[in-house]
Amino acid sequence: MLTAATLTRIVGAALEEDAPWGDLTSTTLLPSDATATADLTAREHGVFSGGDVFTAAFTLTDPTLTIDLHVGEGDEFAPGDVLASVTGSARSILTAERVALNFTQRMSGIATLTAQYVKAVEGTGARIADTRKTTPGLRAFERHAVVSGGGSNHRFSLSDAVMAKDNHLAVLQRSGADLATALREALARLPHTAHVVVEVDRLDQIEAVLSGGAHTVLLDNFSVDDLRSGVALIGDRATVEASGGVDLDTVRAIAETGVDVISVGALTHSARALDLGLDVRIA
Repeated sequence: MLTAATLTRIVGAALEEDAPWGDLTSTTLLPSDATATADLTAREHGVFSGGDVFTAAFTLTDPTLTIDLHVGEGDEFAPGDVLASVTGSARSILTAERVALNFTQRMSGIATLTAQYVKAVEGTGARIADTRKTTPGLRAFERHAVVSGGGSNHRFSLSDAVMAKDNHLAVLQRSGADLATALREALARLPHTAHVVVEVDRLDQIEAVLSGGAHTVLLDNFSVDDLRSGVALIGDRATVEASGGVDLDTVRAIAETGVDVISVGALTHSARALDLGLDVRIA
């Protein structure tokens, strides 16, 4: 859930970036008492996300504006559907328009792409999760959009879990440390609530990771056959996550190997912003 503090901080910064000394066009061209209603209208099919962000862009600009959301987070929409409406000062609406659209188009694009992945693995039991491959500063919004699309969130930051990836393992190997021992020592120093994920890129690495007590084994860039072997080897000793080489053409086959989680960086780093428009009508 997006908090009021997060909305104010991120949306406020975007509004300040877009109009650091006010909207020169609206304030010099439009009458101060001009009012209007603007409809957020879909130009294509999609899944909605970002209602609170859309609302914040306008209310932080002008608290007197009235915003009506006609769809909820995760709702599907079609071309021509009116997703939200804003009524009040025409100057204020046009000042906040671009920021509101930028966020909502981006978040709805992520939700739409996520929903496509979720649908592709339907019935397999595998969860679709995001990664930390997010736009700097916008992670909270982008992760919210993933959930709107039916996906799951991975760790939010480096502070949330231990996740040993290939570069960590390379440093350990160079230092002469034994992986299983290093993991056990790390677990002894961690609070009991901390989750430990270890990424492997070969089947022969799995036993050491399990011996070390990892809670999740991440099989990175494995072939479908090796994923199946990895799942069988791990069994119920740990959660099995797959990543790498995942797209809409491959995700179903990956899910059918029996993995528990499929993490997809493309959900956030490659999602296309949807075509949404703000159509102004004079009130």
